[in-house]
Amino acid sequence: MSPVEVAEGGSPVILAFPHTGTWVPAEIAARLNPEGLGLRDTDWHIERLYDGLLPDATTVRATFHRYVIDANRDPSGTSLYPGQNTTALVPTTTFDDAPIWRDGAAPDAAAIADRVARFHAPYHAALAAEIARVKARHGVAVVYDCHSIRSRVPFLFDGTLPDFNIGTDGGRTCDPTIEAVAVAACREAAGTTSVLNGRFRGGWTTRHYGHPEAGVHAIQMELAQSSHLETEVPPFALDSAKAARLRPVLQTLLTRLATVAATLSSLP
Repeated sequence: MSPVEVAEGGSPVILAFPHTGTWVPAEIAARLNPEGLGLRDTDWHIERLYDGLLPDATTVRATFHRYVIDANRDPSGTSLYPGQNTTALVPTTTFDDAPIWRDGAAPDAAAIADRVARFHAPYHAALAAEIARVKARHGVAVVYDCHSIRSRVPFLFDGTLPDFNIGTDGGRTCDPTIEAVAVAACREAAGTTSVLNGRFRGGWTTRHYGHPEAGVHAIQMELAQSSHLETEVPPFALDSAKAARLRPVLQTLLTRLATVAATLSSLP
């Protein structure tokens, strides 16, 4: 299986999906314990939520699971959130701090380097190529990094996560108009909650590619899974009624981003 799936579009918006994949190669699966094999920390059904919302958007999707290697972590292993609980480039635990590898089977430095080369690097090579292609066509590219997580994960954060968690690394990864469009679209959604640069300020993808001065804007959207799942425990089924309410909000947001991108591309 290829580690990455790409669908080229004509829009200035690129949708990135680093955590929806569930492929674990057999030799790696054999090293996972029962907890790890449950793949609990998948961004469940996110690709389905966004499907068709911006028909001309490019999509770049990792097919491998984050337990193989996390495509939204710095390949050097540097923590995105120093001083806060988080998971590593190749996770050793779930988001609940439960071990995922069989005793003595956690990957060593050589195995991690191999996974960077086999999985992480091809995904980001594909994403970088699409950013270059889109920017060459439009003079601008907007990377919208698509994520989800359970609304309550005490190991990672206190309390309950808002429905929409927008990350721009304090405004550094995109033009202010991009940030404002995302904030407004979420605040307009009745009966929902949202936050800008809260617990999730944007992962490595957002911070690595977001260079607004160079015409590349990046924004992360972390959805609380309570906004679209029946329950946040196995089997993590999509709630069709919740999805039907959520998709128009996301569609409005993406449509506005595309419109703003067209404006930004005309700037000197």
